[in-house]
Amino acid sequence: MSSAKLGILGYDHFHFCVEDLDRSTAFYTQKLGFTEVAKAREDFVERSGQRSKIFGAGDVRVCVSTKVTEKSKAARYLKRHPAGIMSLGFRVENLDQTMEFLDRRGGTFLHDPVEAYDDRGGHYRSVEIATPLGDLAFRFVEKTNYRDFAPGFEDVGPGNEGFVPNEFGISSIDHITSNGYTMQPIIAWYKDVLGFEPFWEISFHTKDVAAERASGSGLRSIVMWDPHSGVKFATNEPLRPFYRDSQIAKFVDDNCGAGVQHIAFAVPNILSTVETLAGRGVEFLNTPKSYYEDLPGRLAKLGITNVREELAELERLQVLVDGANDRYMLQIFLREAATLYGDHRAGPFFYEIIQRAGDPGFGYGNFRALFESIERAQRNEKPKPAT
Repeated sequence: MSSAKLGILGYDHFHFCVEDLDRSTAFYTQKLGFTEVAKAREDFVERSGQRSKIFGAGDVRVCVSTKVTEKSKAARYLKRHPAGIMSLGFRVENLDQTMEFLDRRGGTFLHDPVEAYDDRGGHYRSVEIATPLGDLAFRFVEKTNYRDFAPGFEDVGPGNEGFVPNEFGISSIDHITSNGYTMQPIIAWYKDVLGFEPFWEISFHTKDVAAERASGSGLRSIVMWDPHSGVKFATNEPLRPFYRDSQIAKFVDDNCGAGVQHIAFAVPNILSTVETLAGRGVEFLNTPKSYYEDLPGRLAKLGITNVREELAELERLQVLVDGANDRYMLQIFLREAATLYGDHRAGPFFYEIIQRAGDPGFGYGNFRALFESIERAQRNEKPKPAT
């Protein structure tokens, strides 16, 4: 690895802070089919003041923590925010070179490296840095034959360090999306500190289809990525007019600051995944019927003639389509946790399910078409229930 690179190999985990660990355990294991693979040992719970569990699906690992004492990281986070992502972890090849790279580019370290050995001689090292996303930290992890999730954790099931089969086909993280009132400090940090590069960008507003009404929705989104690992981050900001009415501004308000809005899981067959998840009681966002009425014409304009899935099935399962020139992607969004549980302390975070059929984008056409269809439905009539 060249010292001119950040040196990340991919995602290691993301750390979710919640008030109800039992509810989260049921959601991941019973709804999404994740496997509990590790947990914090009791001595670590006593030292850290928080209880944590690790859930796995494919290569995805989510650490879910809740406070035990008011002096814990979880307690400090939950004093300022509802449930949400408080750190993102990345596996690196060489932590010393990663730290040298970050230090040279102005990275702000939150502590000295954590280091540990296991009883098999495995070596673990990690460090965290501050980000422009409020209380969200980035953690960089180097493991050499270290089998536990992290120091202070113990395995409770097979597969902590391997690929964990998931019945719904969840295999990896496709991308992570954050929202803020203004994105430029975030984008500049990705570029100047992490060395990421621009990947994709959109900007739109629906005021043109809501001209007769004092409303509309708009956003600007820029995706930055690390070409060496393929890790991608999308960042959204609201647009005027009606800046405060934007769903992006609403997220920042509800989250009590900028943060991770959603994480997208990659699957090989989204129709099968959605059908089965819905049967388990997983709730997805509804799509206006007008979106599917407009879909054949929109696909023709985009030059997409090879969609293998039946459009009627996409409508039945509320799956969205986007792409260009016979490369497309399919996506759907789960309901945010706060509305799912009827509890604002559950937070505005949600998950996305995505299947790619050659298109590497982030659904510009879906954003625009979905927002426009909502505006037209609001202008002409009350939205029809989804079928």
